Amino acid sequence: QSQPVESGGGSVHSGGSLIISCEIPEFTSNGCGIVWFRQGEGLPRQWVAELKPDGSTIYADHVKGRFTVSKGDAKDTSFLHRSNLKPEDTAAYDCKTDLHSGAWCGAVRNNWGPGTRVTVSP
Repeated sequence: QSQPVESGGGSVHSGGSLIISCEIPEFTSNGCGIVWFRQGEGLPRQWVAELKPDGSTIYADHVKGRFTVSKGDAKDTSFLHRSNLKPEDTAAYDCKTDLHSGAWCGAVRNNWGPGTRVTVSP
């Protein structure tokens, strides 16, 4: 089944911007939304943002106004653009299909990608 692949992480100074990408083969044709998560070292996993199948987006309060999730022009790709980054945004970011768009999306949700790590220095 389709395996997520996250990429584009790296190191940036506080206030900087970074775009990370997520590719999950066939999520577009199966009508799935994409959900972004992150986990800082020693911290619980956090929900960050969601791109719904209809193109609408929702964000966690801690990133609202700074992060933007979008559908890429390339098939089955989503981007998470982060601006005004803060040290507390340091985390491993990963993406998943949503749980609300059908059986295929729910099944693929169990697949894990490598994640991509972002480090924000003061």
